[in-house]
Amino acid sequence: MVRSLSRSPRRGFTLIELLVVIAIIAVLIGLLLPAVQKVREAAARMKCSNNLKQLALACHNYHDTHGTLPRNGNALGLTNSHGANGTGCCGVAAPRWSWLARVLPYVEQDNLARKANVPVNRLNQDAATREVLATVLNVLTCPSDTTTQRQRTNSADLGGVLVAVTSYKGVSGSNWGTDFFPTESSFSTPYRNRGANGSFNGLENGDGIFWRADVRKGNLTLLSILDGTSNTYMIGEDVPELIAWNAWAYPNGAIGTVAIPPNTGITIPPLGTGGFGQWPTRYSFRSRHTGGLQFAMADGSVRFVRESIPLNLYRAFGTIAGGEVLNEN
Repeated sequence: MVRSLSRSPRRGFTLIELLVVIAIIAVLIGLLLPAVQKVREAAARMKCSNNLKQLALACHNYHDTHGTLPRNGNALGLTNSHGANGTGCCGVAAPRWSWLARVLPYVEQDNLARKANVPVNRLNQDAATREVLATVLNVLTCPSDTTTQRQRTNSADLGGVLVAVTSYKGVSGSNWGTDFFPTESSFSTPYRNRGANGSFNGLENGDGIFWRADVRKGNLTLLSILDGTSNTYMIGEDVPELIAWNAWAYPNGAIGTVAIPPNTGITIPPLGTGGFGQWPTRYSFRSRHTGGLQFAMADGSVRFVRESIPLNLYRAFGTIAGGEVLNEN
């Protein structure tokens, strides 16, 4: 007698069970994603901090070699740009190199400095020099910087020459509101501020470490930073997609002022007009880091500065001889 074996039917997921599983997975992804983003931002901020550290140490090494911090502009042509008054700061038809260009040998880019014969060649000297202007450098690129076009022809004052942009700029100080040298004229800005040196001209007579054509003032040593190197901003962050005055090789694109609040144009709306080409309200510092931006101090350390820092305190950290008593807390 043959006995038949009956099989019990296989039981699969019901629709409700499947939906529950999908919902659990979605919740887990929702919990995990912010943590992943935080880890990525922390890594990007650390890399950015390392870049700033390298640049600050490059300035120190330059100082040890030359007896001065790197300067901006053309020492032999201080009044050959910007009309009759002159500034000597801008354009490609002269050897107007930035402080960033001058520290190339100290960030393992000596080959670029030699190729462009910095600081001797005109910025439009030849094809080799122009190729250097357009070179994108990792040490000048913050991973959090969302600027995807790292080369452009619409940087201000360069006449359509292809240039590479920078996430880092030198700090000119806290004074802001006039232009030209030696005969000054005011420009309209809601951030007008007389500096610790008594001048509104942060472009031609900054009260910080770097400003355009600062070579006219001669050498600047670390001992000249009377407020203390640990209390003075040297290099800060910027986002090139938000300002036309940005190109690492030339002075007018490699500095900014702390007269304008941090992160203006990103999380802090600029007063008055403040678009890509509005330098009176954008010639400053900003980053894509959450809640603030980073600065390399003159002693080589790197500090995260919250965008909520009081403006008077922020400005005080930008001066080299303001005599302020500073306490970030």
